Amino acid sequence: MKNLKNLAIFILAAAVLSSCGGLNKMVKDSGMVGYQVTPSVLEMHGGEVDVKVDVNYPAKYFNKKAVVTLTPVLRYEGGEKALEPLVLQGEDVTDNNKPISYDGGGNASVSNTFTYEDPMMMSELYFTVSAAIKDKTADLGDVKLADGIIATPLLVMTNPKTILFGNQFKQIVPETYQADIKYVINQAEVRKSEMSKEEIAKLNETLKNTSVNERLDLKGIEISAYASPDGELDLNTKLAEKRKNTADKYLAGELKKGKVEVDESLLSTLSTPEDWDGFKKAMEESSIQDKEMILRVLSMHSDPVVREQEIKNLSAAYEVIAEEILPILRRSKFTVNMEKIGWSDEELKGLWISNPDTLILEELLYTATLVDDNETKLAVYTKATEVSPGCLRAHNNKGKVQYAMGDLEGAATSFAAAKKIKDHDIINNNIGAVALKNGDVSGAKEAFTASMGAGSDVNYNLGIVGIKEGDYKSAVNYFGSEPSYNAALATYLNGDLDGAWRMLANMEMKGGMGYYLRAIIAAKQDKTDVCYENLKLAVENCGDPQWIKGRAVKDLEFAKLFEEPAFKAIVQ
Repeated sequence: MKNLKNLAIFILAAAVLSSCGGLNKMVKDSGMVGYQVTPSVLEMHGGEVDVKVDVNYPAKYFNKKAVVTLTPVLRYEGGEKALEPLVLQGEDVTDNNKPISYDGGGNASVSNTFTYEDPMMMSELYFTVSAAIKDKTADLGDVKLADGIIATPLLVMTNPKTILFGNQFKQIVPETYQADIKYVINQAEVRKSEMSKEEIAKLNETLKNTSVNERLDLKGIEISAYASPDGELDLNTKLAEKRKNTADKYLAGELKKGKVEVDESLLSTLSTPEDWDGFKKAMEESSIQDKEMILRVLSMHSDPVVREQEIKNLSAAYEVIAEEILPILRRSKFTVNMEKIGWSDEELKGLWISNPDTLILEELLYTATLVDDNETKLAVYTKATEVSPGCLRAHNNKGKVQYAMGDLEGAATSFAAAKKIKDHDIINNNIGAVALKNGDVSGAKEAFTASMGAGSDVNYNLGIVGIKEGDYKSAVNYFGSEPSYNAALATYLNGDLDGAWRMLANMEMKGGMGYYLRAIIAAKQDKTDVCYENLKLAVENCGDPQWIKGRAVKDLEFAKLFEEPAFKAIVQ
């Protein structure tokens, strides 16, 4: 019994020493383990960071009874983020982890995706490694895997374009007034009953207005005299000519009576012996049951004599033609062509200040385009929504000004009011712009996709979405060939450094971001002097030089230059 007891103690001690020795050896030889990170410098795309770590164990390292846990940890100022661990086991362990051979060694990998946060730009990625053999544990130390995260896509300018509806204001508006004098069959005298008609009285009033209203410019008066197409051509020719003359005489008398002077060059007369076009139009607008058949029969005859006879025959068969159609064709038509002169730009701006209530909708929509400051624009468009609450253009344009002023909540309300009136591509684009400004990328994309008929501005906005989603190829396609900072950024992120540089060279530089992107491109191409030159210009032209400096000093796009005196001189 005593020997058995001693044997048990010996076996237990050997096991303890073996386990401790195994862990100690793994700690001692931990430097033999190989690690490879992909990508070697972490990058943020679409708001996410992907990282893969491959681990290589040499032969005679991994204890057959050990379980090793490798936890990726990203450490940055103010916090750290532990990622999904990799758990491995020796050949004699019966758990469900990947085994590593003691004799032959082995490989393993772990992939993680995590959401990027701004403090992570200056960070360090570690493996925290621990090993265990049964209830014994050992800390194998921290293994540094990578420094920082490149977050160049965050340089995108979130400046989606909103779209303004146009206005229908015209400073010069053509106007036409027409009136008819009707005649008795085969007669050319102007009857008193015709002279006293309301439309003739209005004709005379219109002619007088052209002489006294400085905003009404007479452009011409036409007299067109007709005969109905049921008479003989010779008779109708003479009759139409007589009617033209009596109408001309009547007009001359009215002009003289009203003391309206009209240059002879503005007067024109025309006689039409057979008003076939008028007959067809009157028939088409009539309620005669067989009108289509009648017109079809008449259109078969090009000979005026034959057609006259057919009309006579039809008139006998259809009394309504003789009683309702033909009488309205025996006429002289007066056409007064005018131009109404609207308010000038200066007058409109003056009226907005002195008497805005006199302005109608189109005048308000146009006046808003004449002023530069957004406060006044907003007031004018607000007035337009009050004058015409059902005008989607007024609500949309008001929202565009609110958007430009940074009032996203007000803009959203105005765009929603416009959309309630009518669903329109322009409005959907503008709703998407507000969503994108508020950080709702998916909502913005949905709205932009629903507004593809609104023009190139929608493509620009979808290009911004492409950058934010990490789909740089789509972004490049949406931006097209039109140079812009965002288009150049997308081109760079898509791997075309030379194309991005050319685009920046072909655009007007506003602010410092274009120069900053050029500095990044130059650094990537190892053009150090060009990088420094553009980084200096970025600092000089940026509205907030300290922001540019603070960004550059931790931007891993410049990692190779961090310790260079020339770089430090620019960013410090």
